Amino acid sequence: MRSIEFAIKMELDGEQYYTEQAEKHKNTNLHTVFLTLAKDERKHANILKDRLSHLTPELSDTTSYSEYKNIFKQAEDFNSSIKETLDQVDIYSFAMDKEKEAIELYKELLANATDEQDREIFEFLIREEETHYAILEDIVSHVSRPSEWVESAEFGLREDY
Repeated sequence: MRSIEFAIKMELDGEQYYTEQAEKHKNTNLHTVFLTLAKDERKHANILKDRLSHLTPELSDTTSYSEYKNIFKQAEDFNSSIKETLDQVDIYSFAMDKEKEAIELYKELLANATDEQDREIFEFLIREEETHYAILEDIVSHVSRPSEWVESAEFGLREDY
């Protein structure tokens, strides 16, 4: 079984990755999205550290999804070249892979947990990482739409967005 120490390192690596992406997207609304995700990853690491120290961590739900939705409601048109768009999708896809790995890790830890508080923490972290995955999935959808929409809107059935 992978340990809580590994999960802590993974969360801190996630925080570092999202912080670096925030710096790279400083002049866009995605800067805030990445900073929010970094903050959540730090919170997750602290929850795990508290549990490792036999403290009772506070499990407060993330506000990432509501903050993400608000950012995109106020977003201006995003102008970029095709090359930049593909690079963005790669970045978000990589982050989605990491979130999926985190979900799988916490599911494994949950399956092996014998303590009720550990189970509660892992269930909480699974929900949190699933929220992060959904945010990134929405971003990929928004960023990749222009390259996917190649036909005339009058032909075929299209999903609303």
